[in-house]
Amino acid sequence: MKNLFDHVSEQCSQLVTKAYSTSFSTATALLAPSVRSHIFNIYGFVRFADEIVDSFHDYDKEQLFKNFERDLAEALEHKISLNPILNSFQYTYHTFNIDYDLVAAFMKSMRMDLTKSTYISVEEYKEYIYGSADVVGLMCLTVFVEGDKERYTSLKESAMALGSAFQKVNFLRDLKADFENLGRTYFPNANLEALDEASKQAIIDEIEADFNLGFEGIQELPATVRLGVYTAYRYYKRLLDRLKNTPPLEIKNSRIRVPNYEKLGLVAQSYFEIKFQRV
Repeated sequence: MKNLFDHVSEQCSQLVTKAYSTSFSTATALLAPSVRSHIFNIYGFVRFADEIVDSFHDYDKEQLFKNFERDLAEALEHKISLNPILNSFQYTYHTFNIDYDLVAAFMKSMRMDLTKSTYISVEEYKEYIYGSADVVGLMCLTVFVEGDKERYTSLKESAMALGSAFQKVNFLRDLKADFENLGRTYFPNANLEALDEASKQAIIDEIEADFNLGFEGIQELPATVRLGVYTAYRYYKRLLDRLKNTPPLEIKNSRIRVPNYEKLGLVAQSYFEIKFQRV
């Protein structure tokens, strides 16, 4: 019956992914079945940790996070957890021998969100991005290359850049919510209350550099995962284009989105570009 419990756990992670991110779940569904469930498992884990520090304002978030850290440690040690999200994550963690340092760095950045609201120096900003985004890209890469260490090493830098790009796009899109609801400012040396076109363009230039490096890696990914990753790349690039063409004042006062009909178009375009080897 353990197999049934593991199956239910994986279904829970898939449900979490679909509920919290239709874009990510759509891209993940385009991956080969052999890796698809494992990416759902990773997303479920990182989403729950992020949810604790971002959403549960009426509860003791510090204690909830401590409990989550304890349960995570026990799940990784004993290879089982009654928390189905952690149970499915530990299965992926052990199946692909994910580096524990990646998990530890992620949890460190999540813990920073409990107390830190402003990132003044470039160094602490990069540390947060590494833990909150880059290592997630590296966890996924570990699954994508199925234990091929040489391929992992060659694609590591581009996977980190793609993770950074996705995270920074989210930061730019969510300026209003992060600043007003959570009191957070992630971009260093940027006065978000007086965000102008020049400041916005500097942020976009940084993100586009990450995207360029990330795209180089997408071209070298195994065929089993290239379509799904490329679709996610295309979606975030489209979102960045919308942000680029949106005045700073509107970015600060609204949440820019990519309409569903455009998302469907991106899936179709990505499929044909991969099929006819344009990527």
